[in-house]
Amino acid sequence: QVQLAESGGGLVQAGGSLRLSCAASGRFFSGYDWGWYRQAPGKEREMVAAIRWSGGRTFYADSVKGRFTISTNSAMNTVYLEMNSLKSEDTAIYYCNWGLNLATSTRPPFGSWGQGTQVTVSS
Repeated sequence: QVQLAESGGGLVQAGGSLRLSCAASGRFFSGYDWGWYRQAPGKEREMVAAIRWSGGRTFYADSVKGRFTISTNSAMNTVYLEMNSLKSEDTAIYYCNWGLNLATSTRPPFGSWGQGTQVTVSS
């Protein structure tokens, strides 16, 4: 099994920055994609960024493009989401997950959903 532990969320003023971390443990394939998802109150979960574990091709949702950066540190088994110029619309619980071709596939990610980390942006 792959265990995921998100951290780094918090309360931040609009325009501020946060860096989220997703620590992965267990067995997984480095050729798969890893992604960050978020779910705001009353809304469906959406993918905001994805990357190949080895640090290859990246994908960003239009709503975060230019503001968020996804990266990996394979030596530490960690996926990061650097969030800049945060807006109130970014308020959500953020989750990480993994799967195959996350940016283009209609299939759900492979991992189970953890508890996520709360990001709250105040105006």
